[in-house]
Amino acid sequence: MNDDSKDSRWIHCPICRGKTRTKVYEDTALVKFPLYCPKCKKETRIDVIQFKMVISK
Repeated sequence: MNDDSKDSRWIHCPICRGKTRTKVYEDTALVKFPLYCPKCKKETRIDVIQFKMVISK
């Protein structure tokens, strides 16, 4: 089931702005997601709702 009509984006690291291996769609909601960046080798907890990403507290 592949729906190519949906918009998708790669998540970028909030620290180094490098592209991560995590992809989100417009209807994806992540809460306190542990995002790992292979470039800077750091893990950051983030919240993503409708492509808006903020660092989780």
